[in-house]
Amino acid sequence: MAGVTDLYDVVDDAVVLHVHVQPGAGRSAIVGRHGDALKVRVAAPPVDNRANDAAGAILAETFGVKRGAVELIAGQKSRIKRFRIRGLDLDEIEGQVHQILADAEERVGEPRRKPR
Repeated sequence: MAGVTDLYDVVDDAVVLHVHVQPGAGRSAIVGRHGDALKVRVAAPPVDNRANDAAGAILAETFGVKRGAVELIAGQKSRIKRFRIRGLDLDEIEGQVHQILADAEERVGEPRRKPR
């Protein structure tokens, strides 16, 4: 499996994740890689910081940390962002990112709604 260390940096006992955010998507999800960033689609529009907040919330949920442990540190008005995430096991971060990407890959092609 390809490396994922280009997707994040470890700084001062926290992970700084490189994220490409696509606002206004049909549904919110981590969908894989976008170059050297994790691609996150959010349903929220890029208005009044709503897309940034939605991206932070999905990262917190995905990594299993409280929302307050995720902080936008760069890219406030850009699609390319840096989020600092505190409270992660730094010895296991590479495995976590691999798993997140594998889970996103499994969801590719899934129907948006369950058939009735």
